[in-house]
Amino acid sequence: MPVDPAAPWDGGWWRGARALPSPNVSPRPEAARVDLIVVHSISLPPGAYGGDEVFRLFTNTLDWDAHPYFGTIRGLEVSSHFFIRRDGTLWQFVDCDLKAWHAGRSFYRGRMECNDDSVGVELEGLEGDLFEPAQYRTLAALCEALRGRHPIAHVAGHSHVAPGRKQDPGPGFDWARLQHLLCWPPSFFPAAAADNPRPPPAASAPEAERP
Repeated sequence: MPVDPAAPWDGGWWRGARALPSPNVSPRPEAARVDLIVVHSISLPPGAYGGDEVFRLFTNTLDWDAHPYFGTIRGLEVSSHFFIRRDGTLWQFVDCDLKAWHAGRSFYRGRMECNDDSVGVELEGLEGDLFEPAQYRTLAALCEALRGRHPIAHVAGHSHVAPGRKQDPGPGFDWARLQHLLCWPPSFFPAAAADNPRPPPAASAPEAERP
């Protein structure tokens, strides 16, 4: 489904997306500078596409007994600002002025706790699998819209902000393709970020992906 990058904002809600508010949100720190987009991949159960399980996870309505895998994440409270389905349809769960619970313990561009000052975007997919052309088009349109509202200067994967702990969106995600669609400077993307320094040993370890 085509997404209009020029669609206006309603506060922190982008009119280019379908809205389904999640209860899993927190205020951003007062001085937060939202300059990072974190790209994730998700499917529930892993590798199954087209159902409503991701929506239920983000709204705390998932039936934990509906599939054996769900028992391994029972009680998990997570959210993302946006979710892009395989056909490119875009959903928004969290106001971009608020903090979604997507990155967890993380470190990037010299800063800890990426939930504080990033926008999380989940792609319906599986680590190591390929993503659909429609998803890249929607992601690029969304990135443009976010950059029009926030001082976006970085786009990274969950694996880049939580190395060793997370692997998504995985090797199947084509960073060069996204860069080509956006025509943004190479410095915005992980390949140009050199090494992401590890956080200091005293860093806290929040539960799951919560702040």
